[in-house]
Amino acid sequence: MIAVARAFESEWLKTRHSLAGWLVLGGSLFTPLVVIVARLVQHERLVHINAANGFWLSLWQSSWQSMAIFFLPLFAILITSLITQIEHRNNAWKQVHALPLHPSAIFLSKLAVIVVLIVQFFVLFNVGIWLSAIVPTLLVAVAPYPHDSLPSARFLHDDTMYFIDCLPIVALQYLLGLRFRNFLVPLGVGFLMWIGALAALSWKYGYVIPYTYSMLEYLKHDPGKAIIPNVDIHAYALGYAVAFTVAGYVLFRSMKERG
Repeated sequence: MIAVARAFESEWLKTRHSLAGWLVLGGSLFTPLVVIVARLVQHERLVHINAANGFWLSLWQSSWQSMAIFFLPLFAILITSLITQIEHRNNAWKQVHALPLHPSAIFLSKLAVIVVLIVQFFVLFNVGIWLSAIVPTLLVAVAPYPHDSLPSARFLHDDTMYFIDCLPIVALQYLLGLRFRNFLVPLGVGFLMWIGALAALSWKYGYVIPYTYSMLEYLKHDPGKAIIPNVDIHAYALGYAVAFTVAGYVLFRSMKERG
């Protein structure tokens, strides 16, 4: 564990010279910023919106619409591909493997960096949703502070489910990123899988595609737009994530040339 922690620290330092931070910031706050701008433009409706029952749940659901279907899957594809390509891009795999670290420490530390970045993405998105409710209230004097209490337990539960749902994407993109030197290969596969997932939402067996889970989690509140399977999609997500991670590690260890 000490070796993994040290390797993690080294991998985390590498993200400072990448676009990872900007990707996290831009992806997580894009939807809340759009909500803020829209509410300021239509500020005359704020009194009614803020006083309505179920204010926070309504804001939460509307904010997750674009996030669950577009931004979360795309962010998972982009950030995983970006982190796994750092060594390929700098031709540095030989230096990495020259370090006194077990391959498992290298593999797990890179994966841990990606997971932490995704957690940051979720945290900033939640903060952004709160700000999208508060900022218009502060700037429009007549708008009251939302009367509803913040359903933090519901938000935490949904965050956990969406986080689980994006893990198969991370694991498969990680496998592809370590396997292929060309950045466009994992990126292209990821985009094709995401488009395939969108097309599969109306297929009763669409849940077998591991990129569909965040979409299905959101659309269960609007089942007319997708066929919601009668299975535990989160169990499928975890199963895929474990399988892809194990396969990725086996492939990583068996590669004749790692860099």
